[in-house]
Amino acid sequence: VQLQASGGGSVQAGGSLRLSCVASGRTFSNLPMGWFRQAPGKEREFVAAINWSGGSTYYADSVKGRFTISRDNAKNTVYLQMNSLQPEDTAVYYCAAGSGNSYFTREGYDYWGQGTLVTVSS
Repeated sequence: VQLQASGGGSVQAGGSLRLSCVASGRTFSNLPMGWFRQAPGKEREFVAAINWSGGSTYYADSVKGRFTISRDNAKNTVYLQMNSLQPEDTAVYYCAAGSGNSYFTREGYDYWGQGTLVTVSS
């Protein structure tokens, strides 16, 4: 599976961004998908995940109520709508396709995109 993330950029605190991740190479609709992020000097951390159908979603406590993950299986695309962005959301955001063994850990994902940078200024 190849994953191509896009949509990052620079915004002011309180602003919004929508990240997209397009998958190719195998059947996307069977795959759980997730978003992780990595801030400078920190470990990569779980942000959000969605099951194969889109019927179940999961969020880190730090983004719950502000971020929304969704998917369009017809377009092989997963999205991350980010609202009320804060400086602490600044990071490189990675999309990932997983086996479903774990939604919340890096080990639950087999394929990773290249990352897209989100910078939030105060």
